[in-house]
Amino acid sequence: MPKEKKLQPRQHQQRRPGREHEMKPRPKSDDEKHRGSGKLQNKVAIITGGDSGIGRAVAVAFAKEGADVAIVYLEEHKDANETKRLVEENGRRCLLMSGDVGQEDFCRKAVGQTVKELDKIDILVNNAAEQHPQESIEKITEKQLERTFRTNIFSFFFMTKAAMKYLNKGGAIINTTSVTAYKGSAHLLDYSSTKGAITAFTRSLSQALADKRIRLNGVAPGPIWTPLIPSTFPPEEVETFGSDVLLGRPGQPEEIAPSYVFLASGDSSYMTGQILHPNGGTVVNG
Repeated sequence: MPKEKKLQPRQHQQRRPGREHEMKPRPKSDDEKHRGSGKLQNKVAIITGGDSGIGRAVAVAFAKEGADVAIVYLEEHKDANETKRLVEENGRRCLLMSGDVGQEDFCRKAVGQTVKELDKIDILVNNAAEQHPQESIEKITEKQLERTFRTNIFSFFFMTKAAMKYLNKGGAIINTTSVTAYKGSAHLLDYSSTKGAITAFTRSLSQALADKRIRLNGVAPGPIWTPLIPSTFPPEEVETFGSDVLLGRPGQPEEIAPSYVFLASGDSSYMTGQILHPNGGTVVNG
């Protein structure tokens, strides 16, 4: 196991979810080497948690491949508007919708608004998540437990239920799970439990949707430099975040986005119920 070393300046954000524009250094979300080839030309994608981090990088990568994008986020308006700017810079439309994905009524409205303004939905990316580290299970309150499950897995059910009315043959659903679903996390019990549920949800629903020719896959990132990190971990842990994986550093959102492009496009036409593992070298055998 690589030795932990200092990789980022010590920092902490008091507000959750975190703000990408306050991070030092900023996460890399726009891979300048990525030259789109029309893999998602004229598709419409809806991405939860799309204002920053992995969600932003996926939105930009989708736009480069020709897709219009609807972004669902909680309240990080400045970050969301930056994502919108990056998508539009690549010549595609971007719809912003602010609200709580843990509430089914909002999810229905977000899907409906996407169809109203962007005409259809071809791709759904369930990506929104939150985490609250605790030293022991005794410190996880009922409120925290329900909140984490509502955001991290209930929203996946709610968004998918709402989108099913509009997804047709060839549609794709991509769920963000985590390496913690496979190797666990002593201080993220509720978070890692939701990620395990997402993996099971992905495998199970893929079987139910096969006849409809809608593919359902997932991505299980390892340590990625996103606003979740400075807003949930203490400064000394942020400083060495990602140094314990085989590659010795945290991943950047732009390094994860290609997995989503692959799963959204025809390149993965013979894949469903599968999980990709861009995690810095952790072998999970799953």
